[in-house]
Amino acid sequence: GPNGAGKSTTISMLCTLVKPTSGSATVAGFDVNDQRDSVRRNIGLVFQDTTLDTYLTAEQNMRLHAELYGVERELVAPRMRQVLEMVGLWERRKSAVATFSGGMKRRLEIARGLMHSPRVLFLDEPTVGLDPQTRSSIWSYIQELKRAEDITIFLTTHYMDEAEQLCDRLAVMDAGRIVAEGSPRELIDAHVTREVLELRFQPDVHAEVAERLRAAELGERIEVLPDRVVVYADDGEVALVAVHEMSLSPITALVRRATLEDVFLKLTGRSLVD
Repeated sequence: GPNGAGKSTTISMLCTLVKPTSGSATVAGFDVNDQRDSVRRNIGLVFQDTTLDTYLTAEQNMRLHAELYGVERELVAPRMRQVLEMVGLWERRKSAVATFSGGMKRRLEIARGLMHSPRVLFLDEPTVGLDPQTRSSIWSYIQELKRAEDITIFLTTHYMDEAEQLCDRLAVMDAGRIVAEGSPRELIDAHVTREVLELRFQPDVHAEVAERLRAAELGERIEVLPDRVVVYADDGEVALVAVHEMSLSPITALVRRATLEDVFLKLTGRSLVD
């Protein structure tokens, strides 16, 4: 969902950090209101903002977390090596966290969240503020985590490409409510056409062009975005031919398959460009 949709608040309620005003929820089989301690013992949590002790080493952060969660002493060393190797930080375990890059800190936080073998790992926008290369690296580690650990990963994101490529099931939130849920493919098939035609003209004529296209009943839906006109049609090439037959000459034209971002635009009335 977009910023302000309620994603972080939802995680805070499920992690027992914020008390719900109504309704009910269970995590790992435990009620978030009445069994808070049991919920907390069974979850790992990575916040949007770092909560590492930067003056400690990576290893010291991990050992402190293990102590707080009551991990049996003989299990600490092998488990720490397992999760640090998973995120590529075993060789840096003796380094102070203050010397880590933003991406390294995020990877360490994910490893720390796994230290006590939770049944559910919550990741609140784990790649926000990271450069594209580091984002890709983080997602590689999360995909490896899906393969290596028998846990549920519950994450929030407003990056549609992340949600579409990596999530088995997702919910679209807007203004504090879930407006749709299902697998990425199910949502695309249910809410948008097979193809999308993107047309770019001079920005000041986009609204006029959209009205002409609507009057011609071109496609199933037409959206005007700040930088383009979007036509939803089952056959984008046929729609493009119709555009040229109307003597419209776009600066650029692109036919593509529909994506989760198109679903997001339809359901929330906003695009990531907005």
